[in-house]
Amino acid sequence: MPAREIVVVGAGPVGTVAALACARLGHRVTLLEAEERVNDSPRASTTQPPTLEILAELGLIDEYIAQGLMAPIFQFWDRPSLRLIAEFDFDRLRGETAYPFVVQTEQHKLANMGLARLRAMSNATVRMATRVEGLAQDARSVTLQTTAGELRADYVIGCDGGRSTVRKNLGIEFEGFTWPERFLVITTPFDFAAALGCCYRNYMADPHEWTNLFKVAGDDLKGRWRAVFNTREDESDEEALSDVAVRARLGRIHVPMESRDYLHLNLYNVHKRVAKQFRRGRVFLCGDAAHVNNPIGGLGLNSGIHEAWDLAQLLSREGADLDDYERRRRPLNIEYVQEQTIANKRRLEETDPALREQRFAELARMADDPVRHKAFLRRASLLESVRRLK
Repeated sequence: MPAREIVVVGAGPVGTVAALACARLGHRVTLLEAEERVNDSPRASTTQPPTLEILAELGLIDEYIAQGLMAPIFQFWDRPSLRLIAEFDFDRLRGETAYPFVVQTEQHKLANMGLARLRAMSNATVRMATRVEGLAQDARSVTLQTTAGELRADYVIGCDGGRSTVRKNLGIEFEGFTWPERFLVITTPFDFAAALGCCYRNYMADPHEWTNLFKVAGDDLKGRWRAVFNTREDESDEEALSDVAVRARLGRIHVPMESRDYLHLNLYNVHKRVAKQFRRGRVFLCGDAAHVNNPIGGLGLNSGIHEAWDLAQLLSREGADLDDYERRRRPLNIEYVQEQTIANKRRLEETDPALREQRFAELARMADDPVRHKAFLRRASLLESVRRLK
């Protein structure tokens, strides 16, 4: 198949995977990023087993694992009583995947690894600080207007986030809603594993204020923890980010007064939206440009990487029906990512005491049943969705 001219918009982890996959398949690739450098603020950090399989195919797996933490176990807790409800072990997937664990590392590390590989390739060009201002297409090509001039491509892949310029220029509706509460991420050096006896990835249910606790490597590889909280619907930005409120939240997850220091705060709105179309003509959407969801479980980033990988293969297949991309990926996102993340959120925030105990009992039964334990992991890791396409 002849090499294509492909422009990828957005140099986050999804965009760099899309660009690297296309370049390794022999296409001429230009990667555009509006900012001067990759955003290194705390964002998604859980990489699921099928995503690790893709990183292995791209030759990134050893470097990626070395920059992160391997986490084979995750736990559900009742936060008020600090009671362990259920534990799930990815080792149950051994034999189905070469990577029966997740890797927890900051998403900007993956983006920077991809950029380094692309800059070393003769058929790839990386243009930072280059913003897309408009696009037009006909039956044969796509023309992009950028701050650095005009570009023409056979195909364009929009990986430029939830506020995607590419999607907006295509006029594609972003269907869904915004949750009334926001999520607050507190990054702290406090060692929750040593203090609470928890693992590196924990979901703590509380009817008033749930918490997700997970450890990442940090740029210095010394390790740090992220504590994710829901805010009250009437809580202002100023209150949520105030030192008093932040330290109080850390206190509610059993951090002693003298250890309530923190390294970074991030407060953001949470959406559940899916683009009405993932493809229009010669332009495709991947990752947050195509769908956004609450981050519980880390499924948005992972599904975006799967989309980028699938699309690169499809664009390289002689005679492929390019409509297959939307026919495959949009239903999978709705069935696995949107439904799973909503279920994850409901497990944490249930307020009815009887229903809370029912949900806890169901989780415990799943964890104790080998067949259901494995089935739960296959779905929660997106392994089931990936294998369904094969």
